[in-house]
Amino acid sequence: MYDEFRHEMWHTPELIHPAVAAAYLVFNTPGIRAPHYSEARPNRAPSRGDFYAVLHSEHTPRHPDRSRDAVTRVLLAGGGTAGHVNPLLAVADALRNRAPSDTVLVLGTADGLESRLVPERGYVLEIIPRVAFPRRPSAHALTFPLRLHAAVQRTRSLIRAHRIDVVVGFGGYVATPAYLAAQREGVPYVVHEANARPGLANVWGARRAAAIGTVFPMTRLPRAVLVGMPLRAEIATLDRAATRAEAARAFGLSARRPVLLAFGGSAGASKINGALIDAWPAIRAAGWQLLHVTGDAKRGDVAAPDRDPDRVVVPYVQRMDLAYALADFVLCRSGSATVSELSALGIPAAYVPYAVGNGEQELNASPVVRAGGALLLEDATLDAAAVVARVLPCLQNAAARAHMGRVAATLGTRDGTEQFVALIDAVSGAAMTA
Repeated sequence: MYDEFRHEMWHTPELIHPAVAAAYLVFNTPGIRAPHYSEARPNRAPSRGDFYAVLHSEHTPRHPDRSRDAVTRVLLAGGGTAGHVNPLLAVADALRNRAPSDTVLVLGTADGLESRLVPERGYVLEIIPRVAFPRRPSAHALTFPLRLHAAVQRTRSLIRAHRIDVVVGFGGYVATPAYLAAQREGVPYVVHEANARPGLANVWGARRAAAIGTVFPMTRLPRAVLVGMPLRAEIATLDRAATRAEAARAFGLSARRPVLLAFGGSAGASKINGALIDAWPAIRAAGWQLLHVTGDAKRGDVAAPDRDPDRVVVPYVQRMDLAYALADFVLCRSGSATVSELSALGIPAAYVPYAVGNGEQELNASPVVRAGGALLLEDATLDAAAVVARVLPCLQNAAARAHMGRVAATLGTRDGTEQFVALIDAVSGAAMTA
């Protein structure tokens, strides 16, 4: 069994140590298992019928006394960073807007972005402890199985109390407890993997998931369906040209002159912030304005501009749709949500992959970079000289930027939310009629 686990962790062999192996044994404890489903063709969200036959024959209803009404009870699990929270909220909004009587609960932690964003959006956030996978042997790692067990038990009680029909996981610290709890309670679960290289929680969860949706075609998960990134409605429906004047007023910039948007994700990026400080004179000399989102935790990296009407520095932007409407070029990290949003909107970009984790950010950017829709800059060598050498020529060439935007748009999709919700519907609908 341990050898099988090592084989599954093909991209993260450094994670293999006794604490993680013990958790793997917990995961494989005999019990109620979610049924396995047949392969679904990429680029097509399975219909309800794809799942019905298997569920009808193998699945035992969780609530035998419950009437078969149209109400669906969904538990969405994900959080930590904007990359997990934003697609979760996009799906939550789609479910709520379509059927207000449905129950949509969110499982998260007390210290992730979800602790603020989920309640602000009007959803109930159920808190469980943050259980991070240990990445090296330590005293803390030895307690991992017990802490995971406690989180699973808490999630199981929530599933029972709210009579959940389907669990949907987006990765992050709460995904593994959610998958394990769903398995123990006989509730089908659906996995959404946003990154080109899947995280450990979703690699585990994919083994017994009812359905798996991915954003990138090269993501290595079994039986995965390419659904795209669930986008917030304000992004998916954004008319950039029609919104540009409103966006310019919101940020105090001119709608008539080009704007470089720079940001480093929800936490900010000191390397991007530092490079732009010294590169700004050359960017301004080229006739560009700058909307610089430093990140709330990195606001000290950049001093507020001294009466510079062409440069706006803010720690955080609540309305990213307005920032995108104003952006003619973007310098940013390559988290999956960012790459998906910019591609869907056809905005040319220079990506600076965050050089930690399992290398997923570079892989996220690789399809659009290879196609010619974006540039790739290395984090290790990013400085003002690199920005001037690589980014400035694009800023000075409108035809090149237009071409990059068109190429990026061919790789993006605005209907990822609808496709993934269809996948959830296929699973929850089949389970409820089993």
